[in-house]
Amino acid sequence: MLHGADAVYIGGPSFGARHNAGNSVADIAGLVNFAHRYHARIYATLNTILHDAELEPARRLVHQLYDAGVDALIVQDMGLLELDLPPIDLHASTQCDIRSPEKARFLVDAGFSQVVLARELALAEIAAIRAALPDDAVIEYFVHGALCVAFSGQCYISHAHTGRSANRGDCSQACRLPYTLKDEQGRVVAFEKHLLSVKDNNQSANLAALVDAGVRSFKIEGRYKDADYVKNITGHYRRLLDGLLERQPAHGPSLARASSGRTRLLFEPDPDKTFHRGSTDYFATGRKADIGAFDTPAFVGLPLGTVTRLGPDWFEVETDQAMANGDGLTYLNKRVVVGLQANVVEALGPGRWRVFPNEPLAALPGLKPGTALSRNRDHAWEQALARKSAERRMTLHGTFRETADGFALDLLDEDGTRAGATAPFDRQPARDPARAETQLREQLDRFGGTDFILESLDVAWSRPWFVPASLANRLRREAVEKLEAARLAGHRRLPRRPAVEPPTPYPEETLSYLANVYNQAARRFYERHGVRLIAAAYEAHQEAGEVSLMITKHCLRYSFSLCPKQAKGVTGVQGQVRADPMVLVNGDETLTLRFDCRACEMHVMGKMKKHVLKSPPPSAVPVVFYGKRAGSQ
Repeated sequence: MLHGADAVYIGGPSFGARHNAGNSVADIAGLVNFAHRYHARIYATLNTILHDAELEPARRLVHQLYDAGVDALIVQDMGLLELDLPPIDLHASTQCDIRSPEKARFLVDAGFSQVVLARELALAEIAAIRAALPDDAVIEYFVHGALCVAFSGQCYISHAHTGRSANRGDCSQACRLPYTLKDEQGRVVAFEKHLLSVKDNNQSANLAALVDAGVRSFKIEGRYKDADYVKNITGHYRRLLDGLLERQPAHGPSLARASSGRTRLLFEPDPDKTFHRGSTDYFATGRKADIGAFDTPAFVGLPLGTVTRLGPDWFEVETDQAMANGDGLTYLNKRVVVGLQANVVEALGPGRWRVFPNEPLAALPGLKPGTALSRNRDHAWEQALARKSAERRMTLHGTFRETADGFALDLLDEDGTRAGATAPFDRQPARDPARAETQLREQLDRFGGTDFILESLDVAWSRPWFVPASLANRLRREAVEKLEAARLAGHRRLPRRPAVEPPTPYPEETLSYLANVYNQAARRFYERHGVRLIAAAYEAHQEAGEVSLMITKHCLRYSFSLCPKQAKGVTGVQGQVRADPMVLVNGDETLTLRFDCRACEMHVMGKMKKHVLKSPPPSAVPVVFYGKRAGSQ
């Protein structure tokens, strides 16, 4: 929050799409109170599909989150809309697979105020969705972080092979495994590459274009990331967005900050210095061949230099960058990333360093003169982040005035919130009138330990009075306390968007397992909206045969220049390349790839394992409850 976020999305104790990233409702209530100081918002993720046995625990959890002050829920399962919920704002998760204007408009009509679009959409597709929505509906789009290679909500490999469902927050990340790709004749196209692993999302260069397309909420993927990553990437995008706000043309969209205060970063953000698998803007500006992170799903880091000499327990590096004890280094050996820590580094001269690693050189395969090194942990830069790395302040206008029996200090913040303090005092003329006002201003300007900074101060008195420092401090402290309380009391949560009546028909009359309908409440929801045939979710174990286990816009034929569309018009090649099936092999696992060229999509086909197919459905999940937050009504 201090690094510039206008909202934070966070998983509760259960039913979140990151099974191991849960937080207690008590902790969320504390975060809510902190965020609301800046009129920033907290969105709780309840974005898994729910079994019938889980509906009641989920309903109770929603009430607990609402009582804790949460501003909105991020939802995948439409069954929640059939439950007795508090009037909390609803956002449609990217797990809802929102790719078309019709789907987005349906969700808004059903009562969602904000829709998180699929990551695969291009700018023109986003603009088309924006044009189909009411003006007050908000489009959210992922701008940074790890990318699921499948359309969100359309990946079942993990459940098919292990019983761990991505739609239920427990993905085994089969997409990050190495695979061998073979063509229809069994010829090897790629050997043991991470073929379903894609680079990380980075839309830094596209923010202005995304604003023009209608995006108003920019989402950073951050769960399972450490604090340094979150600070760095949040600060990076805060700077970029502040620059857009300052440069926006008078004739352009009217943009304003969504929360209060200005962030001052005490370090230089750099998205390349924290975990990433390489960067891509995915499909925002069109299909590209280099979106894959085929060599490794690990963080290789930034190029550092070259090994020049090896000693008994050290090696020397030539680099134009400074090094530090504790740096993390990597190099590639036979397609495998090898990592090591530089325990001690010694400067030998300009551009030359001696490194004593944390393990014997004999344990570092392939390290030799000429080896290219990268750095994936810049210890000196991380130390800057470990200290106080940002502050966020709201501007104030103050008025100090005399009263009938003493003095008063009134404060007005940047949002128009007012508060003040008064103190009786036997007024006495200042002994040094020329210095009295200067000393008073200096005393009242000491807001350093608060969320505020004094932008201007009016002194309204009939003559310079003697004002003890202790009195000025007391007035400032009491006025700030009252202002903070007034800001919290003045924070208003958005109400639930009313659903259109009569219910808007769903864009389709039949739903396959891809709609993820896992409970009777979700079934009732779709029936109310005109759907006539509804198949059960894949997790219901009614799909015993081969089906699409993953649908993705990432196409391996395209990546290896085997796409019929690429061959079109190429002399001698046109008509020779067909979109025949291919296979992916990982150990004993074989997956068939089928290509839908009309939609430019790849389907990864397979069957559910027998032991998974026979496993029982989940039972009710226990939830830890928490009472109303302090001051809630």
